[in-house]
Amino acid sequence: MIAAIYARKSTEQVGVADEQKSVARQVEHGHAYARSKGWVVADGHVYVDDGISGPEFANRPGFLRLMNALKPRPPFQVLVMSEESRLGREAIETAFALKQLITAGVRAFFYLEDRERTLDSPIEKIMLSLTTFADELEREKARQRTYDAKLRKARAGHVTGGRVFGYDNLRTDAGSVVRVINDTEAAIVRDIFTRCGRGQGFRTIAHDLNDLRAPSPRAQQGRANGCCASSIREVLHRSLYRGEIVWNRTRKRNTWGLKQQHRRPDGDRVTVPAPQLRVVSEEVWTAAHERLGASRDTYLRTNGGRLWGKPANGIESKYLLTGLMQCATCGGGLYVATRSHGRRRAHFYACNTFHTKGHTVCANNRQAVMEEADWEVTTAVQDELLDPAVVAYALETALASLVTAPGGDVADRIAALRAREADLERNVQRLTDAIAEGGELGTLVAAVKQRERERQRVHDDRVQLEMILRDGPLDAGPLQKELARRVDEWRTMASRTVAQGRQVLRKLLRGRVLVTPRGDGKLELSGQADYGKLFSGIVLAAAVASPTGFEPVFWP
Repeated sequence: MIAAIYARKSTEQVGVADEQKSVARQVEHGHAYARSKGWVVADGHVYVDDGISGPEFANRPGFLRLMNALKPRPPFQVLVMSEESRLGREAIETAFALKQLITAGVRAFFYLEDRERTLDSPIEKIMLSLTTFADELEREKARQRTYDAKLRKARAGHVTGGRVFGYDNLRTDAGSVVRVINDTEAAIVRDIFTRCGRGQGFRTIAHDLNDLRAPSPRAQQGRANGCCASSIREVLHRSLYRGEIVWNRTRKRNTWGLKQQHRRPDGDRVTVPAPQLRVVSEEVWTAAHERLGASRDTYLRTNGGRLWGKPANGIESKYLLTGLMQCATCGGGLYVATRSHGRRRAHFYACNTFHTKGHTVCANNRQAVMEEADWEVTTAVQDELLDPAVVAYALETALASLVTAPGGDVADRIAALRAREADLERNVQRLTDAIAEGGELGTLVAAVKQRERERQRVHDDRVQLEMILRDGPLDAGPLQKELARRVDEWRTMASRTVAQGRQVLRKLLRGRVLVTPRGDGKLELSGQADYGKLFSGIVLAAAVASPTGFEPVFWP
């Protein structure tokens, strides 16, 4: 039988050699167990999640790849794990995952107990419930131990989290970590409070500091360094700068164990005086917050305290291209601005980094007229991407290369794709190791995502070719009829409403549309498209895709 292996560890082991990591040992023992049973572990079906908590299921790459491999037909018959808790430590989700595996025809074995988990009787099901209950209980006990340890650290004035702008973390001889004032950054913090007390707004302060090339709080992953309004606001509301350590303000995970940060009740907070860490005087702190309070009172709010006009999270944008465009100069997103344009007021797309952080961080001050940009993109999608003749040609080309008589050509391509998939797996692992060693985070993470996307495309291509090799040549007639129907449906959706147009663009675009300022004062919009999602469900799925590098260019 063909076997697969799944390994997981909650805590990431930074600085530990790959062969010494717990997940590596799990994989090694899984191979040994499979050999003892006479099973063969399939290439590309060793799934690993390192440093991911047990109750986390939605953002677990290895687990998601494992579950996706079950459809349309699992390429393996046995899954080997060390124990049930490796699959998860949340009772309901773990039981559902096991049900999916077993109903797909995959048998689950745990090598620590040399036992198979079945669900073919009420007794087996209640035993599964008890086991997953015990795993979840152990997770809760671990959470309580961690909470107690951090509570002791907070009351002692020790560091319980990461680095804070204005301070350096210093490890003492006793092994604890304490904060010491960083004089250079502390001067910037005092300047921010002084400017706020004089009446300057968040954005003005951010622009001025960026113009001075002043040190700034660490930017979020993948974003340009520099101050912005939100980072200035965070500085002004951090009690640590007035000499107070406040711990336990928020909770990182919800009751299901998923990452969902929310505020704790005021009674749960721990406040410890730390006069040695004071950066701003009480007078400066009070002046800044009195000014913030006066500004806050000028805004109208609902009875529930929400600002008027702020859209609720989760509602689709009313603009076609927000969230789908990216500034080519800095990599930031674009926002919508309004201003007078001729005799009327018009909407424009503009770089959000330039708007919030100033020209020092991003020099792209160009704005694209929304009506023109939307029309150009929609027209290009309908006339170039969704032109029935273009899509039909792509289908015919793909069929000509893929739908050959089963034999050597297809088998050679499958072997080449399998080798490429393994190479990408190793590439991703090397990049992940580089991240753990402290490499350039933004660049490395982007490279990992790009390799993962390519690996998924290669995997899909291989699966579809294996189907062709097994089932024989496909009949192009039904495919072309279904394709024509779907293209016509998408062309209608693209121009009907903004919401439907955004859905079509999200499916066709590979990444975001790049907005590049040109020397003649105009903006160039370019992007890559992929027909994979259009063809999904028409048997070929991602194996029939638009040629790599297809880049329609739009000129506003």
